[in-house]
Amino acid sequence: MSAVGKFGGIAKQLARVILVLVLVTFGVTVIVRLLPGDPVTTLLPFGTPEQHAVLRKELGLDVNIFQYYLQWLWNFVRGDFGQTYTTVADGGVQVRDQIALTLPRTLFLMGYTIIFSLIVSIPLGILLAYKADTRLDKTVSNVLFGFASIPNFGIGLGLAYLLGVKFDLLNPVGYVPMTENVAEHFKSMIMPVLALSIGLISTFTRLLRTDTIATLKEDFVTMASSKGLSNKWILWRHVLRPSSLTLLTSAALNMGALIGGAVVVESVFAFDGLGTLIAYSINFRQYLAIQSLIASSQCRTSCST
Repeated sequence: MSAVGKFGGIAKQLARVILVLVLVTFGVTVIVRLLPGDPVTTLLPFGTPEQHAVLRKELGLDVNIFQYYLQWLWNFVRGDFGQTYTTVADGGVQVRDQIALTLPRTLFLMGYTIIFSLIVSIPLGILLAYKADTRLDKTVSNVLFGFASIPNFGIGLGLAYLLGVKFDLLNPVGYVPMTENVAEHFKSMIMPVLALSIGLISTFTRLLRTDTIATLKEDFVTMASSKGLSNKWILWRHVLRPSSLTLLTSAALNMGALIGGAVVVESVFAFDGLGTLIAYSINFRQYLAIQSLIASSQCRTSCST
């Protein structure tokens, strides 16, 4: 492909990403404005009508939704993500600073989740494909199907009760940075990672099982078997690679989509990551923060895919 063709392909992809970002962020603008409650009365519950009017102007809520969106978009492009407020008196905290603090925690959570899910799914998927239609295959497949139907927050609450409360094995809340204590860092990640991983393990395992069963019927597998190669060698050296394309594609797509599950799971474990920040902004009607956080998350999702 020529350089012009490559540039044209990149330009088209970039244009699609920008269009998606604009549509998503404008849709978020409309949705958050439809949420019940008023950020002005939330931040200034005992203020006078005059004080409410001043604050509404400061928050950009005194104009129509199109003007509001264009003003936010201009500020976002310039790197001004807005502020979050607990009260008017606190002066607000820059969303950009909060993202810089919480994003690494969420990236750790997402990265560990994908790695752990693949470590478990790959050998399990290969095993179930090799044992296809046996009692082991049917039992494990049914168990995985059942786990896939449980929402992340349900798994998280169950883990918090069992491992954190009943058996007191792990601290059910909080996050420990790796720079502070490596062992405690990994301990603080166990339950959130498990809560996000169980559903992914079910999906990844079934995808790999299906593709591996199809690969085992190929002629090159029969030829390798006729040469006297062991089943283990054939599975890991000849079958896994051509069977893993769908699995790796799904893992890449889920890397960006995990932010949705992180919103709930981080809230369950008081994780103080990007998901917790999004949940806080929604609960307290922080319109500018919601839009900037969703836009930032959408940018990362688009880049990862």
